[in-house]
Amino acid sequence: MTSPTSSTGRLTATLRLLGACCAAALMLAACGGGGGNPGTLSNPPSSTTPNTGTNAGTGNTAADPDLATLGDAFDKYWNLCAKPRTGIDPYTGKPYPDKQGTLRDELTFLRAWSNQYYLWYNEVPTNFRMADFTNPVDYFERLMSPRDKDMYHFTYPSAEWDKLTNSGIELGYGLTWSSGSATAPRTWRVAIVEPGSPAAAAGLRRGDQLITIDGVDFVNGSDTATVEKINAALFPATPGASHSFTLRRGGETVAVTMQAQEVTALSVKNTKVIDTPTGKVGYLSFENHNAVAERQLIDSITTLKAAGVSDLVVDLRYNGGGLLHVASELAYMIAGPATQGQVFERLQYNDKIEAAQTPQIIRFSDKAAGFSVAEGTTLPYLGLNRVTILTTSGTCSASEALINGLRGVNVEVNVIGATTCGKPYGFTPVPNCGTTYFSVEFKGVNAKGFGDFADGFAPTCSVADDLNHELGDTNEGLLAGALSYRATGVCPARTSAQAMAIAVPAQVRPRASQIAIHYRTR
Repeated sequence: MTSPTSSTGRLTATLRLLGACCAAALMLAACGGGGGNPGTLSNPPSSTTPNTGTNAGTGNTAADPDLATLGDAFDKYWNLCAKPRTGIDPYTGKPYPDKQGTLRDELTFLRAWSNQYYLWYNEVPTNFRMADFTNPVDYFERLMSPRDKDMYHFTYPSAEWDKLTNSGIELGYGLTWSSGSATAPRTWRVAIVEPGSPAAAAGLRRGDQLITIDGVDFVNGSDTATVEKINAALFPATPGASHSFTLRRGGETVAVTMQAQEVTALSVKNTKVIDTPTGKVGYLSFENHNAVAERQLIDSITTLKAAGVSDLVVDLRYNGGGLLHVASELAYMIAGPATQGQVFERLQYNDKIEAAQTPQIIRFSDKAAGFSVAEGTTLPYLGLNRVTILTTSGTCSASEALINGLRGVNVEVNVIGATTCGKPYGFTPVPNCGTTYFSVEFKGVNAKGFGDFADGFAPTCSVADDLNHELGDTNEGLLAGALSYRATGVCPARTSAQAMAIAVPAQVRPRASQIAIHYRTR
């Protein structure tokens, strides 16, 4: 697949802003679901820049090693770095594991790892050499199947990845955008405003439409200088960077100036109880299967259980995935003890890994894995045999695993919204020398053996995302549609304009927000 963005995910002068399925910073919501079990990441943030070395003096001139004799990547080559970090890892409190090595060591680690664990290892091209590369990230980008099925191969600076997955921290303004167009004229509207963020302080609201950035035309601007200004403002590189934005709200113009900062995003928002003639319906919006989500989900379900809800709507419209074990915990909290010990997801690896290991299974469990609460904490549950999930094309990875896992144990899952992104594949993030690498290692299937949803899960009722109402408002299109379908069993009628809107919007968010993660011992 040809990407219209640069290797850093920023816009190119062609201005096909969102044409790539998974281009790091400017990305369509089209990558899949997630997993993960707890534990500290092996190679967290670095105070130094990962190696971008040159061949001169690195020993990276020899012929490529023979794949048959490479051996185990983690036993022989892991943490051998051209520029090893020093000091204490802030996440583990232990020294960084880096040891002095060379660029060739870093490349050899990537090749050995891909040969061992990559799901489609036998489709990696052989028409390039290690000696052709001066940094490991560019080399890694070639270690993937050339077929369109692998749209999920990427890297992240370990420091940024650890902040995002462990704490929900990301540099920016606290905004998630919904993009309704891939080329000029562009229509970008605010989808989410994080509480306490620069965007919230500036008074931005869901539905506001972006018009200009730092004085340039965002809607129609096409030249290189304009694109560079847009990128600098939308994706600030340093805290404190200040940029001006003009937005349209109805017939009004809203002008704001915001300074970028590290924003802690709430994974779970808008927990509420909706009274209906046929009982209390719980609602929660859930946006990221990260470590901090564990506690937030427990608190949300505890609140809904105490209120005596008899039905539940889980809003996953902007949830791109994350930790599979968090998804399995939520699945248990929805369905309850009847699912205890059953298969939530079976992870299917390549033939070499499958032959050498016992089956990797994530099960429904009444105990917390220990991401943000004490390991073994008893999970609350609602004990429902039916749940409604709100979706868009940005519902990916671990979110799709939640749907699939519940259906695998015969829980009725009604999907209201749009077809999900279609990502039955997942990763175990691999940190090495300050960069965390993501390469597809497994496909997930449920208790019935089903995992063929690369085309996404089709909705029970097709309803467009309604940016004119706040999330959790019972008049908002998706939630209103869910409540209507629950009451009548009939999908709400929609206009032709609403039908067109269903498939168009896509969330603009980091690639690492759209993945399926399962940590495993190496």
